[in-house]
Amino acid sequence: MKSYSLYIDGKDIDGSRWTYVVRASALLHDAKVAFQHKRALELGQPVEPNEDVVGRCAIASPEDNDRALQAARRASRTFRLLPQKVRSEIVIEFNETLAERSDELIEILMAEGHPRRLAQWEVSGMLRGCDEPTIRWYESQLHQSFESDGRRLELVRKPDGVVCVNPPQNASGSNSGLGVLAILAGNALVVKAPRSSPLSVMFVYRDILAPILERRGAPPGTLNLISGNARNILQTWTRSPLVDDILFFGDSAAGLKLGEECVKNGKKAILELAGNDGFVVWRDADLDAAARALEECFYGSSQICMVPKCAVVHPDVADSFLELFLARVKRLRPGYPEDPEILLSPVLKVDRYFDFLAEARGNGGDVLCGGERVDVDGVPSTTGLFLEPTVVRIRGLERANGLSCVREETFFPLLPIVVPEPASDGKLLEDVIEFLNGNEYGLRNSVWTGDERIAHRFTEDVMNGGLLKINDSHIGFISYLSTHGGTGRTGGPYGELNYVGLRTTHMQGISWGDGDPRPLDPRVVPVAKTVQG
Repeated sequence: MKSYSLYIDGKDIDGSRWTYVVRASALLHDAKVAFQHKRALELGQPVEPNEDVVGRCAIASPEDNDRALQAARRASRTFRLLPQKVRSEIVIEFNETLAERSDELIEILMAEGHPRRLAQWEVSGMLRGCDEPTIRWYESQLHQSFESDGRRLELVRKPDGVVCVNPPQNASGSNSGLGVLAILAGNALVVKAPRSSPLSVMFVYRDILAPILERRGAPPGTLNLISGNARNILQTWTRSPLVDDILFFGDSAAGLKLGEECVKNGKKAILELAGNDGFVVWRDADLDAAARALEECFYGSSQICMVPKCAVVHPDVADSFLELFLARVKRLRPGYPEDPEILLSPVLKVDRYFDFLAEARGNGGDVLCGGERVDVDGVPSTTGLFLEPTVVRIRGLERANGLSCVREETFFPLLPIVVPEPASDGKLLEDVIEFLNGNEYGLRNSVWTGDERIAHRFTEDVMNGGLLKINDSHIGFISYLSTHGGTGRTGGPYGELNYVGLRTTHMQGISWGDGDPRPLDPRVVPVAKTVQG
């Protein structure tokens, strides 16, 4: 059993009590027994952990949270002075160590309830997001030098100071890893591990990053790890003068409200909120490849923000595409996280699923598959923790815009496939692009087409979203391109593709003169020369 204390100012600290993590497969097998055992341990009753108890994590008091912030503030004053080369080496070593220990992290993620295929995908994103090519690109953005009119000029991104990270419960370990890029920029961190899934966060930071920071000479307090009541901790962060940035993952309503509070208190909110990704299949697309990509919708029962949530299929190929896609969907089944074939996870928002499904049916949507609540064996059950993957055909873009399953994020396995009314390609293209741009969210969009001219129209005219994929895996990760970030209700008013190593900094310009405070002659246009970066 893994056991993690709090980690504050370079020391492991006892918390006020423990929270225990029970293996997800044990909860699926017999939730009552597993919860009773977990509760007894947390109450200090005379019971022993069994093999289903995979770990525990200390819970922080308000005083512990305050001490973590104070330690981070002290460390931020000196850690930022470490040369960029050293900070880059820290992150590259983290990446290499994570790759070596990826099997351990995958096992922890499965214990926390992530199907193996989902866990493997999450770890691949962590590795791509801070691999060496990406870090070298960051270096080129963090410091640039020029010569102009006899002066040496610099554009330098300076660290904001203390960055607090609040990862989501559904993907805490992988999403928390973005904080490592704030370290790259020279910031100090306070990371909160969710009480329901703390082990992956603690493993990533305490077992992998903390020893590297110590070896590389980072001051104590550069990294601080706590766990506890999310509401109380966030309130402290938003009000504390010791905090500069808050990296928040969660629901759009809660996140946008937090963003407002941050602005009121002079802090920067970096928001990673809900997604409602669009997926377009044009009439000349490779339909089999597009169907395989759209199946990514059901990773984790669609309880992942960056999977496709709504598809638009050209009417000329809708029937052919649906035949291919439904054959794939009908092979998906629930199961235990350790099963390498499983994609589906237990669903939390069951009531909203049935509300959205009923509304779609009542407005002419055709349910092509799914619609039942099932148990881990796939047997229909009114108390089952899983939902069948569900596909609903919606006729017409105008009708689609009025449906909750299209307009709002579906955090459950219900995929609306919208088939526009037949029209000329020019009209359809304009309407589909307008449909994508009308999405209030803006995480990712993807397009499948065999016509390069059509693809270019999408790349030129689709304005929302942090990423736009053309004939590519919707959820796949790529070096250089950030793994997260978007516009609208996904990233808030300042949302964009989220390079955390840049977003947790501010730009400063520096001019090195020659000692002569002469004004510039407006008749002479200086020629600038790049020296570095």
